[in-house]
Amino acid sequence: MPLATKQGWTSRMNALIQRPDSFSFTVHITANFSLIHVSVCQNKSLRLHICTITLQVTLVGLSLATFRIVLASMSREQLVVQLARRSFQTGKTKPLEYRIHQLKSLLRFISERRKDIADAVKRDLGKSENGTELFETLGLEGEIKLAIEKLAEWAAPRPVEQNLLTILDEVYVQPEPLGVVLIIGAWNYPWAVTLQPLVGAIAAGNAAVIKPSEVSAHSAKVMEELLPQYLDKDLYPVVTGGVSETQELLKQRFDHIFYTGNCTVGKLVMEAAARHLTPVTLELGGKSPCYIDKNCDINVACRRITWGKFVNCGQTCIAPDFILCEPCIQSQVVEEIQKCIKEFYTDNPETFEDYGRIINQRHFKRLMALMEGSTVAVGGDSDESHCYIAPTVLKDVTGESKVMKEEIFGPLLPIITVSGIDEAIQFINEREKPLVIYIFSNDNKLIKRVIAETSSGALLANDCLVHFTVSALPFGGVGNSGMGCYHGRHSFDQLSHLRSCLIKQLKMEGVNSIWARFLLLKQVNVSRLRRMALLATLAGLAAFVAQVKELKYTNTVQRGMQGFVLILLHACNFRGSSPAKNYFTWNELQRLETKF
Repeated sequence: MPLATKQGWTSRMNALIQRPDSFSFTVHITANFSLIHVSVCQNKSLRLHICTITLQVTLVGLSLATFRIVLASMSREQLVVQLARRSFQTGKTKPLEYRIHQLKSLLRFISERRKDIADAVKRDLGKSENGTELFETLGLEGEIKLAIEKLAEWAAPRPVEQNLLTILDEVYVQPEPLGVVLIIGAWNYPWAVTLQPLVGAIAAGNAAVIKPSEVSAHSAKVMEELLPQYLDKDLYPVVTGGVSETQELLKQRFDHIFYTGNCTVGKLVMEAAARHLTPVTLELGGKSPCYIDKNCDINVACRRITWGKFVNCGQTCIAPDFILCEPCIQSQVVEEIQKCIKEFYTDNPETFEDYGRIINQRHFKRLMALMEGSTVAVGGDSDESHCYIAPTVLKDVTGESKVMKEEIFGPLLPIITVSGIDEAIQFINEREKPLVIYIFSNDNKLIKRVIAETSSGALLANDCLVHFTVSALPFGGVGNSGMGCYHGRHSFDQLSHLRSCLIKQLKMEGVNSIWARFLLLKQVNVSRLRRMALLATLAGLAAFVAQVKELKYTNTVQRGMQGFVLILLHACNFRGSSPAKNYFTWNELQRLETKF
């Protein structure tokens, strides 16, 4: 078969196929793409093998001598999505056994390719092998194992409470796959935040197109080359590239888009999704505040804040963005953080293996510009050639400082002084809702007050970051910090359609007619229905009292039972708003009382 090897993909491909009786073909291809292989099968179909992508086009009239197939405006991204959708429509993802097999394959990928992953992250972010294990693969393995263990429970029908009309029917919620999901990953944790949504997508029975961030180029390359060796490459293709490739993907119709990144791009993703009415999950970020109560253990608080802020060189969406504290403890906070930086990263963090680097020079320059106009209390050293910025504390910062105008996403920690918790809450509420609020205090009432009077994706008291590790907690933002959530069962539910199901039998139509006349032709008074049910209960009690009389029980027992019945009669009768609406008239009640 002829091969055409070119770069890129033009807007049109023409294939001219001539069919002699011997099934040998002359194929002429006009295209710009890396590799295209054309073959004709016995079932009268044309297969276009484009790298790892196979697009099958059914031919009509194969007996004709010449066929001309025009594929107009077919981008690589469009072909990938079409193939993923066609594979999903075969129904192969529906059985739980298939999903578990794919999840186990993903787990095997992480286990067998641990060294490749660590090397890629090292080249992208300067992160150590231990850092990659702790912050990338360990949590990911836990998510996969949890999904494998709990999938049968998550995917099972979920019975719901029935009402009087459906008491004999089968009523439940059935999770079902959405379809084809687009997952757009982020560069700061290129494996964890890209593959954790994939775990939910696979568990829920979806196909997923995976778009790793082009900024973490080495991780994206490893993912593109190695992941298809473990997962179904038709259902879970990896698409690499930059802005233009992402824009082309967003032109396609998906059943859900899961994006992790910044707010600016998040708005563009949501705008693109709106054209197809596609739901989105946006895991964004924002400026997460950290309030330190002057009465707490400041040494412990600063130790935990230092760890949470400077891990991954501050490039963490849930890192504390700035500190709020009273002026009387600002110097102590600076001093304690300085001690912790030295303990964690030595006197020279630049040479310390576990202290990473800024992702690229563009972000390096952005961070250096943010420090303008602020006083450096700790750190401040930098080396542009190696994208190195030392752990830095800025003091005497105000809400109008340059560093407070955007999410920092780097190793800069501003300290803003406030008069107390009242001003701190006001400062937080005057700004966009953050992804997380941190508070360090021994006073539970103060913590509960912050919970009650603020809003954020999460709130964490007396520690940093660790809520991300709890699979039972939904992880996500609110307002400007994102929408939707994931982790554990929340990932499964987020990427499933929770379908309402009610199954009624084709029996008892006479009863249905009675219900229809009773409920549809009359105004239903629910409280009266309750009283009628109570009256039925009273009838049974009356029969019991009659038996008591016949058996000649003691007078005390009879009077006790009579009093109980009369109390129930009165309770049944006088719950209405007026005597006219009561089930018994006063005279009827007196007659009943006389009988007893």
